[in-house]
Amino acid sequence: MSDNDRITALEEQISHLTKTVDDLSDIIARQEKDLDIIQRRLGMLIEAEASRQSDGEGSIALADQRPPHW
Repeated sequence: MSDNDRITALEEQISHLTKTVDDLSDIIARQEKDLDIIQRRLGMLIEAEASRQSDGEGSIALADQRPPHW
């Protein structure tokens, strides 16, 4: 294999790797956005459940109590 062929092959490989890195970066950015949304929704659900438990029982929310087997 000549030097020119090796250089061409390396350039092609670098090009493919660069595209892969760019694609993965886009995927990670999208996942980070999705995780932020999920965390906000989870926080809202936790608050709603704690509110529901405290309104229904008039005492400490069950989420703040130790399970009976502890």
